Amino acid sequence: MLSPRAVEPESVVLPETRVLIVDDSAVARAVFARICAECPGVAIVGSLCDASAALSFLARERVDLILLDIDMPGTDGLSALPDLLAAAEGARIIVVSASCEEGGAAAVQAMALGAADTLAKPAPGSFGTGFSTQLADRIARLANDTGNVVSATPEAEPETSLKPFDVIAISASTGGIHALSQLLRAVPRDLTTPILVTQHLPPSFMPYFAAQLSLLAGRPSTVATDRQPVLPGRVYVAPGDAHMTVAKSADGEVQLRLQRLRAASGCMPSADPMLASLAKVYGAQALAITLSGMGRDGAMGAAALAETGAQILVQDAESSVIWGMPGAVARAGHATAVLPPDRIGALIAGAVR
Repeated sequence: MLSPRAVEPESVVLPETRVLIVDDSAVARAVFARICAECPGVAIVGSLCDASAALSFLARERVDLILLDIDMPGTDGLSALPDLLAAAEGARIIVVSASCEEGGAAAVQAMALGAADTLAKPAPGSFGTGFSTQLADRIARLANDTGNVVSATPEAEPETSLKPFDVIAISASTGGIHALSQLLRAVPRDLTTPILVTQHLPPSFMPYFAAQLSLLAGRPSTVATDRQPVLPGRVYVAPGDAHMTVAKSADGEVQLRLQRLRAASGCMPSADPMLASLAKVYGAQALAITLSGMGRDGAMGAAALAETGAQILVQDAESSVIWGMPGAVARAGHATAVLPPDRIGALIAGAVR
């Protein structure tokens, strides 16, 4: 068995967050530069018009954050995103594009490919205070939480076995979609264990997110509805305007129940109600996974699950965009193991073979 352990990453604060702008619009680059200049601790180190130039720049310069457009000449931003992430060696990417309207497929796809966040870019000449505030908030969040902090990776446990489980519950926020895609790619497509996913996203994103998970997991994925039965071989996604929990019906059937009461974390949807309900219905037969995300959502629910003897896996600091949610569970001593997403998926694969 994997032994529980608490870990505390070591941190070193860097003097500034180095930002690279990649956009074919000179107007957009100028606006982004002005916004960055007003963010404390942020420095523009490059402003380029295409992905090819960005890759050349990254071959010789270190950056912490990239503002990336999608619609550019040559290689588009989505196609270039994986290569930029690899070349940037840990930098976070915010995709800022007219293609990233809220709830759009491009935004979900960008996050599945590894973007830390997305933001819809207004038409030229329409940049206003609202957009400036939104972009500045995203830059500040990533700079304050990850962009200028280097975290030591917790050492993974040497054991690689799990006891049997009847349900998998996954909690995630910022950076979680990419982590979830890595995890699901390692899980056998014939897995019959139901998977519940609480990902912090607005309601308009959820249909596209569920469709993306169907492709990644190779099994039906739906946005949860109230009193929906929990069936084998399916993925259920919490809607953006309700917490997804489980309960047993009068005849003993496990059903999804939607709640809209305020959660202690303030998140909607929140992982805490989901995990707490799993502790009551599944107990030690639940497997909980906490992936990249800001804050402490899921920590209280993980504590309830840990009391039942359930297994809890959390993403490691090095592979997380923000090690808030998984870090909170690990520091509390509730993590069965601390691993990157692909190894979590491989662990599940080994348990069900």
